[in-house]
Amino acid sequence: MDRDSPNSFEDVHVIDKDANELACEYARKKIKSKVEDPKVAELLLPQDYPIGTKRLIAETNYYETYNRDNVTLVDVKSSPIEAFTDKGIKTSSLEYDLDVIICATGFDAMTGSFLKINPIGKNGMSLSEKWKDGAKTTVGMMVNNFPNMFIMYGPGSSSVFCSLGQQAQQQGDWIKDLINYMRDNNIKEMEPSIETEKEWVDHVNQIANMTLFVKAKSWYMGANIPGKPQMFMPYIGGAHNYSLKCNEIAESNYSGFIKTPH
Repeated sequence: MDRDSPNSFEDVHVIDKDANELACEYARKKIKSKVEDPKVAELLLPQDYPIGTKRLIAETNYYETYNRDNVTLVDVKSSPIEAFTDKGIKTSSLEYDLDVIICATGFDAMTGSFLKINPIGKNGMSLSEKWKDGAKTTVGMMVNNFPNMFIMYGPGSSSVFCSLGQQAQQQGDWIKDLINYMRDNNIKEMEPSIETEKEWVDHVNQIANMTLFVKAKSWYMGANIPGKPQMFMPYIGGAHNYSLKCNEIAESNYSGFIKTPH
């Protein structure tokens, strides 16, 4: 392969470190050609993570923006933000005068919204306690010890690795069918067994560990939230395979689920 051309094949960001490094070299070369200041360019290069394991910038003149006199790139890893001041923002090295500050509220992906609700399951166990060592679900929709609790786009589902509209339809249908199954079979409560849950979590991790995604400190891993357990949260086996797995559970009459009759 020509080392000056990008590898557009799946192995670039999924399984092959050497192929990924070729793509990294190509990206670094292109970024350096666009950003005039070598020190600024260095901060923008994919260096400590495989390219594609963090979301790529779909850009039009993004990198050229750093060449403008009124644009400054501040590396908050080497110079962390310490305080907001009357003038602007103070880092560990400088204070920056600013007229407007736009604040991001954080991105506690896949678990944050559920943990803010923090429902209580059986025996008084909270979801935050259940997930203290990492999120555990069955197909990203049900949690052991939390009967009749359904979640969507949860950890262990395809979620951010597929069309969210498609996922909503598929998950909504699956949940609907399960509720109908409960009604038709006079079942008051259902939840996955701890064994079924562990099997799914192990399956999600097994597939993730075949890829380069686990090598990056990304929000997929929860690395952007201090203290959050580090694990690859989405199911990366593909939306089609995910749907097949969900269908297998339904077709087995939810084998591996605890069913409490009325």
